[in-house]
Amino acid sequence: MATDAPPPEGPVGTSPAQPTTEAYNAVQASAEFADLRRSFRSFAFPLTVGFVAWYLLYVLLCNYAGDFMGTKVLGNVNMALVLGLAQFATTFLIAWLYSRHAATKLDPKAEAIKSRMEADA
Repeated sequence: MATDAPPPEGPVGTSPAQPTTEAYNAVQASAEFADLRRSFRSFAFPLTVGFVAWYLLYVLLCNYAGDFMGTKVLGNVNMALVLGLAQFATTFLIAWLYSRHAATKLDPKAEAIKSRMEADA
């Protein structure tokens, strides 16, 4: 939602120095930034592909393996319900794993790049 009001004014002289376009381009071309991107991609891409495959398997089983999905596991709980709830569990597991990965691998690298850029500006 956009407003016409300008952002509130902060105390004078407390805004961080803004790096130049050339500084951003230099950081983007650096090995340090490439390592940060590699760390992110090596985690995010395989988990994304794995989760999408798991989700599509669930959908395909629901559509084409009705007998299997209707198999009773415990009382009125069937495989469709168990696998559907496992989708939620997998989502939360991936979010937790990403949080840990970001805190230990990504955030320190990103903070180092940010600090260096702010110091150079």
